[in-house]
Amino acid sequence: MEKNKLMQNLAREAYEKNSNTGTWLYAENGKIVSKGAVGFRDPENTLPITEDTIFQLASVTKQFTAAAVMLLVRNGGLGLEDEITKIFPELTEYKGVTIRHLLTHTGGVPDYFADPDWFLNILKKEKRIPGNDEILRFLCETGLKPSFAPGEEWEYSNTGYNLLALAVERLSDVPYEEFLRKNIFEPAGMTSTRCCHIRRDGAPFENFARGAVIEGDEVKYAEDSGDGPYVIAFDGLNGDDYVYTNIFDMFAWDRALREEKVLAKEEQAIMCAPVVLNSGETYSNGDGVGYGFGWGVKNDAEFGLTVSHSGGMPGVSTWYERFIDADRVLVLLGSREPEDERTFESLFEGMRAIAMDKEPEPIITIEDIAVKDPDRSSWESFCGRYEKLSDEYPLDEVFIKDGDLYCKIDDLKFRLYPIGDNEFGIKCDTVKIVFSENCVTVDGIDCKKL
Repeated sequence: MEKNKLMQNLAREAYEKNSNTGTWLYAENGKIVSKGAVGFRDPENTLPITEDTIFQLASVTKQFTAAAVMLLVRNGGLGLEDEITKIFPELTEYKGVTIRHLLTHTGGVPDYFADPDWFLNILKKEKRIPGNDEILRFLCETGLKPSFAPGEEWEYSNTGYNLLALAVERLSDVPYEEFLRKNIFEPAGMTSTRCCHIRRDGAPFENFARGAVIEGDEVKYAEDSGDGPYVIAFDGLNGDDYVYTNIFDMFAWDRALREEKVLAKEEQAIMCAPVVLNSGETYSNGDGVGYGFGWGVKNDAEFGLTVSHSGGMPGVSTWYERFIDADRVLVLLGSREPEDERTFESLFEGMRAIAMDKEPEPIITIEDIAVKDPDRSSWESFCGRYEKLSDEYPLDEVFIKDGDLYCKIDDLKFRLYPIGDNEFGIKCDTVKIVFSENCVTVDGIDCKKL
């Protein structure tokens, strides 16, 4: 199969359908098979994205934090079974939580998204962006309790990785950003990579793709959108995000790991072992993917050990996947919210399919799957206001406009596309919205009509 041509065509088609803005790179056995760039890095579409454009990695950053921890473990400055209260004695609520628990999201430390307004209040009242060292103050002042006993369950926690970054900083006596640069990026030959805080300190790159979102009919930088205050307020954190790089440096990172320039094979094996819960059960999600140290981990019947991680922030979408046994690597870096989430998902799945020697499915839009001549007779009964039981999709109101059904979510209006019996979809997500008598089910949550 002509993988380069297939990837080029997929990326171009998704871009033409307003659902792909960014770069990609795919390599096998150390040789680049396909790479490219589509779209623009500004809302006005005046600055084209190039193959060396810099992107925010979002949660793909976590593997670098995990690597930094492993370097401290190697030098004897830290142990995987060390309790975090040894480093942070003020976290009395989290006795028994170890470094290993934080690395594998099994410590029960609540994610800072449980109380994001704490950061926003500092931004508003003190006119500054809180630093990562204030994650301790956050946990103490909010009084957030552990979600579960250490090792009992798995729950994704950005806060855990903030604590890991702070531990690296305290135990090495070097700023976290500098530790990554000297001990990981430079040895790996990642010359265009930085951990930095662009909203707080300014962007150190000329060719940087700042995350952009769609609000109504406008494209805006994320910090200028409705989510902007939160995007700015979180910008001082470390460990979970805020590494910026390009596709070539992520390719260099893959080779550096294979050549043991940063971590030995034995250290990488520890990081790629899926976590085992207290019950003796190896954690895995619905797709059979476990979690190691900053990596999703899967043993594929055909390709052997693969590790991967996604990243997402407003206007940012990233994916990094290493086929360790098969010596392949796939990098996807995006900087603009897609107009149609199904189209973007088609691109993502298609790129991964090609990387695994499969023909990709066609790129689809919600218009492709929408019922062409729907029965509108019951639509009037769907209109009205509904309970706000879903935090992610508070469906405020449903109404008819120009013969089509619309909903309002957080003051933004979205067209509802019929995709089945009383079942609808929206462009900005793959969530299903199902109407029944005086009720609407949004993402599995039933909301009664008011």
